[in-house]
Amino acid sequence: MNDIKLALLGSPGSGKSAVLVRFLTRRFIGEYASNTNSLYRKRLSIDGRQLNLEVLDPCSQSSGVTCLVEEPVDWAHGFVVVYNISDRSSFLHAKDVLRQICEARLNHCKGEPPCVPVCLLGNKQDLCHARQVLEDEGRRLAQDSGCRFQEVSAAESYQDIAGLFTQLIRQVMEHLKYRADRRRYSGSKSMAKLINNVFGKRRMSV
Repeated sequence: MNDIKLALLGSPGSGKSAVLVRFLTRRFIGEYASNTNSLYRKRLSIDGRQLNLEVLDPCSQSSGVTCLVEEPVDWAHGFVVVYNISDRSSFLHAKDVLRQICEARLNHCKGEPPCVPVCLLGNKQDLCHARQVLEDEGRRLAQDSGCRFQEVSAAESYQDIAGLFTQLIRQVMEHLKYRADRRRYSGSKSMAKLINNVFGKRRMSV
């Protein structure tokens, strides 16, 4: 059974916890604030594969963006970065979070293709009458950051959120398979080099 680890990041009022609970339980909880980090677990099946899903919902009341990002980057296989389309400051916060994730991905990837799948999520689409962030702005930011983008309403739609998480989990599964294949290939090359060195030395000594 595969273990998949995701993290949700966003400013207070972005609705990230509501998005997560909507996905896990199909229920909408409205405004929710916590002063502690929460870790949720769920077993699910995607494309016939049984998965153990863990989702970290860090406290968004922390003193700075950096401390919100550092620990999840080392732990998570994928990210959902959430902002409130009716709150421009939450969009700017999401932009800063994405920047730090991108920097961390470059450091971790060491020249390989971009790693750690990320989705930028504009929440509270039901408040479009109070919109402060255009949909095109979110899409451009996602393109610049090399991640997926979607707008949803945790209050109105379970299907959109379920689809988003399903696609992200598929991306994570593909990325983990790529990493495992790379490790196997690297290991086989190292073993072949070792064998060649050993037998090469023996032939020279005969």
